[in-house]
Amino acid sequence: MTSINIQGAKQNNLKNISVDIPKHKITVFTGRSGSGKSSLVFNTIAAESERLLNETYSTYIQHQLTQYAKPNVDHIENLPVAMIINQKRLGGNSRSTVGTISDIYASVRLLWSRIGEPFVGYSDIFSFNNPKGMCEQCSGLGYVEDIDLNELLDFDKSLNEDAIRFPSFRPDSWRGKRYVYSGLFDNDKKLKDYTKEELDTFLYTEPTKLKNPPEEWPRTAKFEGLIHRFRRSFLLNDNFEKKRFKEAIDRVVTSSKCPKCEGKRLSQEVLKCKINGLDIADFTALTIDEALKFIQQIKSEKAQVIIEPLKNQLESLSYIGLHYLTLSRETNTLSGGESQRIKLIRHLNSPLTDLVYIIDEPSIGLHPDDIERINEIILSLKSKGNTVLVVEHDPDVIRIADHIIDLGPLAGKNGGEITFTGDYQSLINSTTSTGHALRQQHHFKNEIRKHENFFKYAHIKHNNINDISFKIPEQAMTVVTGVAGSGKSSLIHAALNHSEQSIFIDQKPVHASNRSNLLTYLNIFDDVRSYFSENTKLKKSMFSYNSEGACPECNGKGVLKTELAFMPDFTQVCDVCKGKRYKPKVLEATVDGYSIADILDLTVDEAIHFFKEKPNISTPLQSLKSTGLNYMTLGQSLDTLSGGEVQRVKLSRYMTHTVQDKIFIFDEPTTGLHEEDIPVLLECFNNLIEQGNTLVIIEHNLTMMTFADWMIDIGPYAGENGGQLLYEGEPNGLLDCKDSVTAKHLQRYISN
Repeated sequence: MTSINIQGAKQNNLKNISVDIPKHKITVFTGRSGSGKSSLVFNTIAAESERLLNETYSTYIQHQLTQYAKPNVDHIENLPVAMIINQKRLGGNSRSTVGTISDIYASVRLLWSRIGEPFVGYSDIFSFNNPKGMCEQCSGLGYVEDIDLNELLDFDKSLNEDAIRFPSFRPDSWRGKRYVYSGLFDNDKKLKDYTKEELDTFLYTEPTKLKNPPEEWPRTAKFEGLIHRFRRSFLLNDNFEKKRFKEAIDRVVTSSKCPKCEGKRLSQEVLKCKINGLDIADFTALTIDEALKFIQQIKSEKAQVIIEPLKNQLESLSYIGLHYLTLSRETNTLSGGESQRIKLIRHLNSPLTDLVYIIDEPSIGLHPDDIERINEIILSLKSKGNTVLVVEHDPDVIRIADHIIDLGPLAGKNGGEITFTGDYQSLINSTTSTGHALRQQHHFKNEIRKHENFFKYAHIKHNNINDISFKIPEQAMTVVTGVAGSGKSSLIHAALNHSEQSIFIDQKPVHASNRSNLLTYLNIFDDVRSYFSENTKLKKSMFSYNSEGACPECNGKGVLKTELAFMPDFTQVCDVCKGKRYKPKVLEATVDGYSIADILDLTVDEAIHFFKEKPNISTPLQSLKSTGLNYMTLGQSLDTLSGGEVQRVKLSRYMTHTVQDKIFIFDEPTTGLHEEDIPVLLECFNNLIEQGNTLVIIEHNLTMMTFADWMIDIGPYAGENGGQLLYEGEPNGLLDCKDSVTAKHLQRYISN
């Protein structure tokens, strides 16, 4: 019972591996990007733990839970219940804040209801999600939205001419027909010629049963004015359509601070209740550190029982490096790293023990200074009697491991094997890629690019940045550093956002479903289908699993999902196509022995070789390879990519042709990258610079800093204690900057 025993793991690229993971220890999983770390830790260990735990519930409850397919593994023994702390952003809507998601706001409400004056009610009335406490004008959102009629309507057109300028209200759509078929309007009359009465009917009618509707009108439907319908469909609820039509909504809808509550979300009555001069909204607008000072100054015997735990919660947030956040900050604005740290905080004071905590790259988005605190939290989880599994590339996190499991030797089909197990010192001396990376001596590059011309930016003000002027050398690589929350991104986005030369390459997911893959994103799936059509004489549309070629049984999905009442959905590989998505006739049509499904199973490296005579296909694939994604398969769904992989896929688009005179801005491009893969990325960056472009890299990775031509350091700390330009200039000069936290860690790194 002293170890988790895994036998015959074959999930994704894992090559039938067996391994023992010691319990009550910290085990770090290392290896090149795409080597199989996540396949072992998340898709095998975590998935099986959650699946088995779900099976202990009633079938009704199982139906409400996330469904996990049984991983491809022979056997797992001694598996504890898993707590998964991943990089997934917390998301949520505008009603979800740092205070509500961390449960701190519940304690704050209790405090104001207990000692706030004048007394206005119990704790639930201080909730902006409660109809009794929310501001009536903005319904507790803090902002009001107005519909810009000139953006929503083209007054020079009639209803038949598509006068409603919004995708789902076209005349032939079901929403559009609710106006065209109503019989209330002359559908060929231009909106500008409507009488006031007609326009009011069209826009503002409350849901009403029509007296003598035309035949086409649905029998049970009510007529509803366009403004009412639009507001109900797209503004009042956070739904799928709101996300789907985000761009159009942003064009039509203007948002401004609620004039009644001034953005505070609560009713005037509730806001009268104060503690030491602050209402509850004033308090949640303070940074965590400011809130701590405020709480410590409250002198109240009867509230001590609330104040002490509240103080502990705030101290935990501050300690983990989130002291610059406010409790009123909406969760959907938090980064993946900030979200992960809030999740970690939830477990800090948990009395549960003997769990397995599974943490996905906790170093992401963190300055080396913040990583020291994350390490302390990981160590504290272990000291409470838990097992901790960490997937990680950062040497500072790997160093605290009791046990290390390295996967490789390379990525994709060339990975999936255990290449090392042991302690940190043994790993350094090993022949693995990780061992080689950890042994490297680091120093600034010998020759930095000469700085003759500069882009200059003056008096930048944004968030915590207050009046900074700085410059960036043209056709060089500038690395922008500073602790998390210091203002790096705020400075660069505020200065460069509106420049036509700027190209931002971030980690936000590409809009993708499980039917989109690398070929569709690179716009070459069409060329692949044409190639197969020419060589097999089948119609091109037969080689699309979204069209004629789709397997009739699974409609091109490769799997069949059976929904069972009061039981979990049952998913199985399609028996007809064996998961290959195509009709048998299509799978039988081969070129050089390869079917279209075989092509989708090829790695980028293998596909480059197969299509070497077809530059229209091989050139974009070469670009993908140049960013280090040579291990990915062509058919991999885009919705399965990590943030770092998404960023590198986006970058590959600019490697297929010459781009000049642009400023490329990368936000932490080393995310998810093994230290041995960083040179691959640097080669891409150097190519862009040689073509005549300028690069700005917002980064925490110390290796990347050593390759800079110019450095900008923001700090010294986060939030209100940051936002200052500490240093700009050639990299080695930063080491003399005494106020810079980055300098301290960089000095340690290059002297190792």
